[in-house]
Amino acid sequence: MNLKGILSIATYPGLYKHVAQAKNGLIVESIVDGRRTMAYATSRISALEDISIYTTDGDTKLSDVYRSIYNVLEGKQTPFAPKKAKDAELIELFAKALPNWDKDRVYVSDIKRAFTWYNILVEKGFVDGTPDEEEEEKKEAEEPAAEEPAQESGIKTRKRSRKKAAEPAEGAEKAE
Repeated sequence: MNLKGILSIATYPGLYKHVAQAKNGLIVESIVDGRRTMAYATSRISALEDISIYTTDGDTKLSDVYRSIYNVLEGKQTPFAPKKAKDAELIELFAKALPNWDKDRVYVSDIKRAFTWYNILVEKGFVDGTPDEEEEEKKEAEEPAAEEPAQESGIKTRKRSRKKAAEPAEGAEKAE
Protein backbone atom coordinates (compact mmCIF):
# COMPACT_ATOMS: atom_id res chain seq x y z
CA MET A 1 0.00 0.00 0.00
CA ASN A 2 1.39 3.32 -1.03
CA LEU A 3 -0.24 6.55 0.08
CA LYS A 4 2.37 8.73 -1.62
CA GLY A 5 0.84 11.64 -3.49
CA ILE A 6 -2.63 11.22 -1.95
CA LEU A 7 -3.86 14.39 -0.28
CA SER A 8 -6.65 15.56 1.95
CA ILE A 9 -7.61 19.19 1.48
CA ALA A 10 -9.60 21.06 4.11
CA THR A 11 -13.00 22.27 2.84
CA TYR A 12 -12.77 19.93 -0.19
CA PRO A 13 -14.69 16.64 0.06
CA GLY A 14 -12.88 13.33 -0.46
CA LEU A 15 -9.28 12.58 -1.31
CA TYR A 16 -7.11 13.92 -4.10
CA LYS A 17 -4.06 12.84 -6.05
CA HIS A 18 -1.28 15.36 -6.66
CA VAL A 19 -0.95 16.01 -10.40
CA ALA A 20 1.24 19.08 -10.83
CA GLN A 21 2.64 22.18 -9.21
CA ALA A 22 1.08 25.48 -10.25
CA LYS A 23 2.21 29.05 -9.72
CA ASN A 24 0.00 29.64 -6.68
CA GLY A 25 -0.88 26.12 -5.49
CA LEU A 26 -1.32 22.53 -6.60
CA ILE A 27 -3.31 20.93 -9.38
CA VAL A 28 -5.06 17.93 -7.88
CA GLU A 29 -7.33 15.21 -9.23
CA SER A 30 -10.22 13.77 -7.24
CA ILE A 31 -9.81 10.06 -6.54
CA VAL A 32 -13.58 9.60 -6.51
CA ASP A 33 -14.64 11.19 -9.81
CA GLY A 34 -11.37 12.12 -11.56
CA ARG A 35 -12.08 15.85 -11.74
CA ARG A 36 -9.09 18.15 -11.70
CA THR A 37 -9.13 21.26 -9.59
CA MET A 38 -6.82 23.82 -8.09
CA ALA A 39 -5.80 23.67 -4.44
CA TYR A 40 -4.46 27.07 -3.53
CA ALA A 41 -1.44 27.64 -1.34
CA THR A 42 -3.68 29.02 1.41
CA SER A 43 -5.62 25.72 1.64
CA ARG A 44 -4.77 23.34 4.44
CA ILE A 45 -3.35 20.36 2.54
CA SER A 46 -2.30 17.15 4.30
CA ALA A 47 -0.49 14.25 2.66
CA LEU A 48 -1.84 10.91 3.88
CA GLU A 49 1.68 9.47 4.05
CA ASP A 50 2.56 12.10 6.69
CA ILE A 51 -0.45 11.44 8.92
CA SER A 52 -0.15 9.17 11.94
CA ILE A 53 -2.46 8.00 14.72
CA TYR A 54 -1.55 8.44 18.38
CA THR A 55 -1.01 5.19 20.28
CA THR A 56 0.07 4.43 23.81
CA ASP A 57 3.47 3.42 22.38
CA GLY A 58 3.96 6.57 20.31
CA ASP A 59 2.60 7.08 16.80
CA THR A 60 1.52 4.65 14.07
CA LYS A 61 1.58 5.61 10.40
CA LEU A 62 -1.80 5.80 8.70
CA SER A 63 -0.69 3.23 6.12
CA ASP A 64 -0.05 0.72 8.93
CA VAL A 65 -3.47 1.46 10.44
CA TYR A 66 -5.15 0.96 7.06
CA ARG A 67 -3.28 -2.30 6.51
CA SER A 68 -4.53 -3.51 9.90
CA ILE A 69 -8.13 -2.45 9.14
CA TYR A 70 -7.85 -4.17 5.75
CA ASN A 71 -6.80 -7.41 7.44
CA VAL A 72 -9.57 -7.17 10.08
CA LEU A 73 -12.25 -6.51 7.44
CA GLU A 74 -10.72 -9.09 5.06
CA GLY A 75 -10.24 -6.56 2.27
CA LYS A 76 -13.76 -5.15 2.33
CA GLN A 77 -15.13 -1.71 3.06
CA THR A 78 -16.60 -0.95 6.46
CA PRO A 79 -20.03 -2.58 7.00
CA PHE A 80 -21.50 0.83 7.89
CA ALA A 81 -21.38 4.38 6.59
CA PRO A 82 -18.78 6.04 8.84
CA LYS A 83 -20.55 9.41 8.97
CA LYS A 84 -23.87 7.87 10.05
CA ALA A 85 -22.51 5.10 12.29
CA LYS A 86 -22.81 5.08 16.05
CA ASP A 87 -19.73 6.01 18.02
CA ALA A 88 -19.64 2.60 19.73
CA GLU A 89 -19.48 0.78 16.36
CA LEU A 90 -16.65 2.97 15.16
CA ILE A 91 -14.65 2.59 18.35
CA GLU A 92 -15.17 -1.18 18.45
CA LEU A 93 -13.89 -1.71 14.91
CA PHE A 94 -11.02 0.74 15.37
CA ALA A 95 -9.98 -1.03 18.59
CA LYS A 96 -9.88 -4.37 16.74
CA ALA A 97 -7.57 -2.91 14.12
CA LEU A 98 -5.43 -0.82 16.47
CA PRO A 99 -5.80 -2.08 20.04
CA ASN A 100 -3.25 0.32 21.55
CA TRP A 101 -4.77 3.57 20.21
CA ASP A 102 -4.65 6.52 22.59
CA LYS A 103 -8.21 7.09 23.77
CA ASP A 104 -7.39 10.54 25.16
CA ARG A 105 -5.87 12.05 22.01
CA VAL A 106 -7.77 10.28 19.19
CA TYR A 107 -11.33 11.57 18.89
CA VAL A 108 -14.35 9.90 17.32
CA SER A 109 -14.27 12.53 14.56
CA ASP A 110 -10.73 11.38 13.70
CA ILE A 111 -11.91 7.77 13.54
CA LYS A 112 -14.84 8.74 11.28
CA ARG A 113 -12.49 10.57 8.94
CA ALA A 114 -10.05 7.64 8.90
CA PHE A 115 -12.82 5.16 8.02
CA THR A 116 -14.25 7.49 5.36
CA TRP A 117 -10.82 7.75 3.72
CA TYR A 118 -10.32 3.99 4.09
CA ASN A 119 -13.56 3.27 2.21
CA ILE A 120 -12.54 5.59 -0.64
CA LEU A 121 -9.08 4.04 -0.88
CA VAL A 122 -10.39 0.45 -0.82
CA GLU A 123 -12.99 1.25 -3.47
CA LYS A 124 -10.33 2.67 -5.79
CA GLY A 125 -7.77 -0.07 -5.06
CA PHE A 126 -5.17 1.95 -3.16
CA VAL A 127 -5.28 -0.20 0.00
CA ASP A 128 -4.08 -3.77 0.21
CA GLY A 129 -2.63 -6.01 2.89
CA THR A 130 0.96 -5.88 1.64
CA PRO A 131 3.63 -3.78 3.34
CA ASP A 132 5.01 -0.67 1.64
CA GLU A 133 7.86 -1.19 -0.84
CA GLU A 134 9.96 1.39 1.00
CA GLU A 135 9.53 -0.47 4.30
CA GLU A 136 10.56 -3.76 2.66
CA GLU A 137 13.66 -2.13 1.18
CA LYS A 138 14.62 -0.72 4.59
CA LYS A 139 14.21 -4.14 6.21
CA GLU A 140 16.26 -5.81 3.47
CA ALA A 141 18.99 -3.21 3.86
CA GLU A 142 19.09 -3.74 7.63
CA GLU A 143 19.13 -7.56 7.50
CA PRO A 144 22.47 -8.06 5.67
CA ALA A 145 24.11 -5.43 7.85
CA ALA A 146 22.93 -7.23 10.98
CA GLU A 147 23.87 -10.71 9.74
CA GLU A 148 27.42 -9.99 8.57
CA PRO A 149 29.87 -8.99 11.28
CA ALA A 150 32.04 -6.00 10.53
CA GLN A 151 35.35 -7.03 8.99
CA GLU A 152 38.57 -5.23 9.63
CA SER A 153 40.08 -3.96 6.43
CA GLY A 154 43.62 -3.71 7.71
CA ILE A 155 43.94 -0.21 6.33
CA LYS A 156 45.18 2.30 8.82
CA THR A 157 44.01 5.84 8.58
CA ARG A 158 46.29 8.74 9.28
CA LYS A 159 45.32 11.60 11.45
CA ARG A 160 45.11 14.79 9.52
CA SER A 161 47.59 17.37 10.63
CA ARG A 162 46.31 20.79 11.37
CA LYS A 163 46.99 23.40 8.77
CA LYS A 164 49.78 25.75 9.63
CA ALA A 165 48.98 29.39 10.05
CA ALA A 166 49.31 31.29 6.82
CA GLU A 167 52.81 32.66 6.48
CA PRO A 168 53.07 36.40 5.89
CA ALA A 169 54.02 37.58 2.43
CA GLU A 170 57.68 38.30 1.84
CA GLY A 171 57.35 42.08 1.94
CA ALA A 172 55.00 42.19 4.94
CA GLU A 173 56.29 42.71 8.45
CA LYS A 174 55.36 40.50 11.34
CA ALA A 175 53.03 42.20 13.82
CA GLU A 176 54.10 41.99 17.43
